[in-house]
Amino acid sequence: MKRIFLLLIVCCFLGTLSAQSTRKIRELEAKRKELYQQIAESETLLQSTKKDVKSQLDNLALLTGQIEERRKYIHTIESDVHTLTSEIASLQKQLNKLQRDLKDKKRKYETSVQYMYRNKSIQEKLMFIFSAENLSQTYRRMRYVQEYANFQRLQGMEIERKQKQIVAKKREVEQTKNAKQLLLKQGEAEKAKLEIQEKERQTLLANLQKKQKGIQSEIRKKKRSAEQLNAQIDRLIEIEIEKARKRAEEEARKKAAAEAAAKAAAKKTERETTGGASRSKSTEKNEATKKAAPVEKFSLNNEDRQLSGSFERNRGILPVPITGPYVIVSHYGQYAVDGLRNVKLDNKGIDIKGKPGAQARAVFDGEVSAIFQYNGLNNILVRHGNYISVYCNLSSVSVSKGSKVNTRTVLGTVHTDGAGNTVLHFQLRKETAKLNPELWLGR
Repeated sequence: MKRIFLLLIVCCFLGTLSAQSTRKIRELEAKRKELYQQIAESETLLQSTKKDVKSQLDNLALLTGQIEERRKYIHTIESDVHTLTSEIASLQKQLNKLQRDLKDKKRKYETSVQYMYRNKSIQEKLMFIFSAENLSQTYRRMRYVQEYANFQRLQGMEIERKQKQIVAKKREVEQTKNAKQLLLKQGEAEKAKLEIQEKERQTLLANLQKKQKGIQSEIRKKKRSAEQLNAQIDRLIEIEIEKARKRAEEEARKKAAAEAAAKAAAKKTERETTGGASRSKSTEKNEATKKAAPVEKFSLNNEDRQLSGSFERNRGILPVPITGPYVIVSHYGQYAVDGLRNVKLDNKGIDIKGKPGAQARAVFDGEVSAIFQYNGLNNILVRHGNYISVYCNLSSVSVSKGSKVNTRTVLGTVHTDGAGNTVLHFQLRKETAKLNPELWLGR
């Protein structure tokens, strides 16, 4: 019975290992599939055929974004190949152990068969049993013969089971090796595509380097426009912060008033119970001083604090704020454009290029706190407690000021310019502090 129990445990353990290995391969495939789909969709975002500086800079940004996506995908493939290599080594160890166990069990089984063969004449004539000196010994010998027969049968079953496990493990090793080989081929294909994109980017850079004066003019124009837009955003956020402060202050006043009313009611009840004993002048003076003390100020009320906490817990998994295929064409912060002399960008958020008709969507639950226009286009601020998300460059809006929105609620349609560029400018703030949106979005 004990042997059967141990055998079942071993079988369950090996079955679990096999399931874990298969599940791991499926998980890796699912992640790669998601990344590959993102790259395939981003390739549908066509580049402009115009040769002016603005269009070529836009093409450079799009191509650079696509190259970054492909590099990430290749890195993922290489990481998965390393994981599968480790998995193959682990599976091979398991296979070797199974083969050793099988060899040992076959040896033991062979020994038991030889023993049975040497003593078969005794067992056939039942002499072994009936030669016992008394009934008790006869019973024990019968039990011995029965248990030995069961032992042999279990050994045969264990050998059969172990052989099946070895066949299954060999198949698993082979499947993992095949998955690795396919992945290596896929990696080589992606590297070839990356090389083509890199050459295309170098050609585009060579053309742009001849237009240095036009590049600087375009960069200055973009910088002025960004500064004016950010000034409006900063002003509206200051207004939101002041509103939040007043809401918190009003909540604190109401709380203090409720507590004072409760205390007054309790003291009235106490006076009625004790027969109206008078209070000392010092006690009255202390209470008057306490009432005159300023109300404690909070930057957030309870609702805002709860919403802020929920927002923070979703760091790194917020949805991308644009529908359909997309490419991040401009990153957060200050950085130089690789390949162009004296070209530095300073972005307070990120720029996401999508397909014409793409829509901006809320990254989290909140309230539309402001909608304003700049250069004829719409811009939306959504408040999530003391966090604020900003969606710029919209041709139309689907919400109004004060609207409650949920995660992925459509806010409006992203503007498409004459060259076919559909770019959403997205910012994320914690009060006045500017945050890197890429650290908060799940991709």
